[in-house]
Amino acid sequence: MKLDRKAILAALETITVAGEGKNMVESGAVANVLTFGNEVVVELVLNSPAMHIKKRAEDDIRKTIHNLVSAEAQVKVNIKVETPEKADDPIKGKAIPGISNIIAVASGKGGVGKSTVTANLAVTLAKMGFSVGVLDADIYGPSMPIMFDVENEKPLSVTVDGRSKMKPIESYEVKMLSIGFFTAPGQAVIWRGPMAAKALNQMIFDADWGPLDFLLIDLPPGTGDIHLSIMQSLPITGAVVVSTPQAVALADAKKGVSMFLSDSIKVPVLGIIENMAYFTPEELPENKYYIFGKEGARNLAEDLQVPFLGEVPIVQSIREAGDYGRPAAMQTASVTEKVFEEITRSVVQEVVSRNESLPPTEAIKITTMAGCSAVKK
Repeated sequence: MKLDRKAILAALETITVAGEGKNMVESGAVANVLTFGNEVVVELVLNSPAMHIKKRAEDDIRKTIHNLVSAEAQVKVNIKVETPEKADDPIKGKAIPGISNIIAVASGKGGVGKSTVTANLAVTLAKMGFSVGVLDADIYGPSMPIMFDVENEKPLSVTVDGRSKMKPIESYEVKMLSIGFFTAPGQAVIWRGPMAAKALNQMIFDADWGPLDFLLIDLPPGTGDIHLSIMQSLPITGAVVVSTPQAVALADAKKGVSMFLSDSIKVPVLGIIENMAYFTPEELPENKYYIFGKEGARNLAEDLQVPFLGEVPIVQSIREAGDYGRPAAMQTASVTEKVFEEITRSVVQEVVSRNESLPPTEAIKITTMAGCSAVKK
């Protein structure tokens, strides 16, 4: 007895591969059907390597051919798995309406002054005329409420387009949200990754940020789950990596740069900032003492071929200003004001260069006005 190939194909049209809406002939899963007298060979191509899906497909084919074509048919099923190629796109999240540039500030390790740099970048951008927000994403060690002297504040609820949203706390013309606003002083945040990611998403998307030229994200130290959640949630314009000059910090900073530039993330690195670069005594203003090493971050930037954005000296007033809740860059005519102005201008220039390389429909243009830059969509 010779089996009819058309009858076999018609029978296979009654079967659906698990997880697919079309029958296995229409979906292209059946690559070929060969008949040799009483024997039939079905060549099947599946997208999933899952054993239970392959086993079910094989059993369904045998049962259907026996029931609809011939109970005596000898059925052989050859299964090939072809996983669809993933698009070579970087991880991108959905944009927040009204926010032009999102900059992640990161460090490979803790204690290098990442949050201090973030706070001073934010107030300097605000002084330049930008509208600025800060998201304190350091879930387990939030410090922005202290640095902006708002640790006792609580975000209010506002209604926007019929939805209840959090209104960020504003200090020194900088809007901010932090998990520190929702926990008691001294209370530890003991959360697993998914819980922390959910809290971050609420602060990102359930907040009434309003129009912002820059949203700075103060990331936790390292390269972990929170970082990936942020990259998946938001289209980050670029990242700034903060390090101190010593070798142990530079090794971790290198990992931070590598994370952003990896194939799965592909976030442009705007540059590296060297904090605690040197110490100059007040009584010896011409002297520089390189306590933690000299120009380590500058050399790392050259090795990795990313911009070097500048260096921040060890100045007692920077520490005091952070503790008292008034970022040091706000001190008029001070060394720190000048240092952070130079670094901030370098960051803005790198954002300009980065945005100019995007297609015109996506580019966010920054133009120079009155000695500083202003963001235009």
